[in-house]
Order: sequence, then C-alpha cells, then structure tokens
Amino acid sequence: MTTRGLNVHTEFLEFSREKLLEQYWPRLRCCVEGLSDAQVWWRPNDASNSIGNLILHLNGNVRQWLVASFKRLDDHRDRPAEFRERRLVPASVLLEKLGTTMKDASEVLASLSEADLLTTFEIQGYTVTGLHAVYQVVEHFGLHYGQILYIAKLSRGEDLGFYRELDATGRAPAR
Repeated sequence: MTTRGLNVHTEFLEFSREKLLEQYWPRLRCCVEGLSDAQVWWRPNDASNSIGNLILHLNGNVRQWLVASFKRLDDHRDRPAEFRERRLVPASVLLEKLGTTMKDASEVLASLSEADLLTTFEIQGYTVTGLHAVYQVVEHFGLHYGQILYIAKLSRGEDLGFYRELDATGRAPAR
C-alpha cells in the first residue's frame, strides 16, 4: 500500500467528506426524489420510523454534532420532535432542509484542522473529541441512509442502480 503524502487527519476528513457528501447524501436524495409524499411518510407500524422522520432526524444529528459543535453555535435541537412528526411535510421541503445542513457540514469538514479533531466537545450530553463527532455523524448517517434505501426499494420495487459500476464479479473495474 502506498501513501499519497497525506497525514492521518487529512485522510480521515477527506474520506469522511466523501462518504457523507458524495455517496450517502446524493443516494439518499435519489431514493426520496422517486417517492410520493405519502410514501415518504409511510410506516409499517407505530414503533417504526418513516423516511420523513429519518430525514428530520439526520438533519438534527448533522446540525448538532457537526455544524453547531464546530461552529460553536447554540444547540437548539429537539430530538424527540424529529420522531413525533406526523404531518405530511413534502419530501421537497425535507430534502431542501437537509441539503442546507449538508452544505454547512461540507464547509465545516473542509475547514477542520488536526487540533479541531482533538478538541473536546459536549454534544447531546456526551463528552467527545472532534474526531469522535465526525465519525459519529458519518456512521450514523450511513445507518439511517441504509434504512431509507431499504424503505425506498420496498416502495418502488426496483434496484436503484447505485453499484452499476461493479463488474460481473462484484468488483470495481481496474484503474
């Protein structure tokens, strides 16, 4: 394995940004844009979340853990409200709101230094480092993106083609 002359914090931030903003977010948006508002708010039972609730939850999480924390903003998140919402908020409104947060998150990730990753933060009652906060957001977003993808595939009944670049053996083509 060769190195590209990058240090660990730069590599971590670049990979985190790539996963969050170039893979998960565009694919999540694609999943949701193909659904009706009723499909976005469908849930199989009261113990489950709809795509709409998950988008509100992701917006709150990214804004709290990345944007508010690193920009030293007041945290006004109401996490329980993200799951209580039952109104049929249009998918376009949800995506616009999350899109704004993702743009802010991109700016934060592009600006972080090694010192920022080592700084201690109090987020949602937890004492964490900046590195922990970034990792938590990427992992958390990936988890809920997977749930949204699954619900969208159930609703649409089709493969969304996110891995069409893979060859017949399931591997990326040689570069």
